[in-house]
Amino acid sequence: MTFFNYLLRVSRRTVIFAILFGIISGASSTGLLALVSAALKSGGLSAGLLLWSFIGLCLVMSVSKYAADWLLVWLGQEAVYNLRLNLGRQILASPLRQLEEIGPHRLLATLTDDITSIINALLFIPTLIINVAIVCGCIIYLGWLSPVVCLAVVISMVLGIGIYRLLIFKGVPYQRLAREGSDALFNNFRALTDGTKELKLNHLRREAFLSQVLETNTARLKRNNVKSMSYFLLASSWGHILFFVFIGALLFIVPRTTAGTIGILTACTVTVLYLMTPLEMIMNSVVVLSRANVALEKVKALGLTLTAEEGPGKSGVLPAADWEALEIDGVTHSYHREKEDSFFTLGPLYLSFRRGELVFITGGNGSGKTTFVKLLSGLYKPESGQIHFNGQPVTAESLESYRQHFSVVFSDFYLFEDLLGFDSPELDARALDYLIELQLDRKVQVKDGHLSTIALSQGQRKRLALLVAYLEDRSIYIFDEWAADQDPQFKDIFYYQLLPALKAKGKTVIVVSHDDRYYRIADRIVSLTNGQIDNKNSAFATPLLQSQEIPVGVQ
Repeated sequence: MTFFNYLLRVSRRTVIFAILFGIISGASSTGLLALVSAALKSGGLSAGLLLWSFIGLCLVMSVSKYAADWLLVWLGQEAVYNLRLNLGRQILASPLRQLEEIGPHRLLATLTDDITSIINALLFIPTLIINVAIVCGCIIYLGWLSPVVCLAVVISMVLGIGIYRLLIFKGVPYQRLAREGSDALFNNFRALTDGTKELKLNHLRREAFLSQVLETNTARLKRNNVKSMSYFLLASSWGHILFFVFIGALLFIVPRTTAGTIGILTACTVTVLYLMTPLEMIMNSVVVLSRANVALEKVKALGLTLTAEEGPGKSGVLPAADWEALEIDGVTHSYHREKEDSFFTLGPLYLSFRRGELVFITGGNGSGKTTFVKLLSGLYKPESGQIHFNGQPVTAESLESYRQHFSVVFSDFYLFEDLLGFDSPELDARALDYLIELQLDRKVQVKDGHLSTIALSQGQRKRLALLVAYLEDRSIYIFDEWAADQDPQFKDIFYYQLLPALKAKGKTVIVVSHDDRYYRIADRIVSLTNGQIDNKNSAFATPLLQSQEIPVGVQ
């Protein structure tokens, strides 16, 4: 899809009016040029008529140019606005597995470099349209002055544009390589920020990272950018050379080979000189559009588009208050493990959960626990088998509604600074109650749904994530290694107070945990080994005797 077609999608009427005003502006500019030539020739036209014609054309040109510029600037900004929102929506609507395979560094490169290149192209289109109108008007005027000169100008332009495009075409591969280098550089920057502690603690690692990784990728990016820009600059220089060669021919060769008055040749020369600026702007736009096309290729390679797509449906699943059973019937999910260069398959799994159950999911590293959580909560789609919610199959149309029954705190959770998606007027008061319960009221305050700070220890940040889950008040809670970063005292509170309290409210609670000393509080234990349910280690937990298990002060 071309950028012009994208603008038409944004507002066809605005594009038409902008082009109309641009044509009027270009025609007025050409008219002014003709008027200046007529005034210089001092023909039979009266000075008064020339003056009023000059004033009128100036007004028409200024007003029409302003109208065209304003409409196209508004259109460009509207297109940019829609582009950013559409890409944001598409990323959120894309399957989680697809986003994980793309990687955050590639997404960040697209959301920064690629979007900037596309935006620059969209914002350049208004200038391009007006300059094309001016060039067309000048060519028509040249045809009226001297068909021979007009034909020579058109032939020169075609020849110049052909060679110009050839040079640009030579530079595009290096532009693509530079764009690939941006992905690698974003990955390096992520390593630089996330791995600062490790780099500071090891001098050899730090120097190797700087010289072998960061410097190498940065130098490669520089080389490819220099090569691509060298071709672009050569193309621009060729355009200038051809332009001045034509001016020289017009001044020194045409008068000796064709019949024509000095006045006509002067008018032709002035017109061709006037063409220089709009032609240069048009040539510059080729570079901008070329860079944007490379960016657009990257956007499409990620499975995204510039236009909005219909989001997932929200029908087909019963409200949370009505459900009784969640059944996993022969579900499988597989993916490629890059580190081991192997495929991992979870399932087929046959499992059910009842309302008000407290279930522990256990297993070693790489057994599929986190994959199971993402599959259960609807973030991954089953490759085979079916999830039934209260007897109804979870389909593509009902998936979004199904997800709304879950509150999940992942081990790699993200914490927003604002409590988003809550309309309750008592939000701050409810949040304060939970802050007190989670022993965070002395560190964090909430005002108008905004958390005063999230710069806390990992264990305290997990408590804030739990606060958000409490506020969501969903029917199913999943905690992925939530207690791993808690101190022993709060770990006891989590297992002996918070989890039973959720169960008492009728919530289904699923806990991914290695804390075997707390397994006895669960109704069931499901153990995973290599993506399969290990029936030998899966069992109903032994009933908990509080006098034996719960530490003093936690009851």
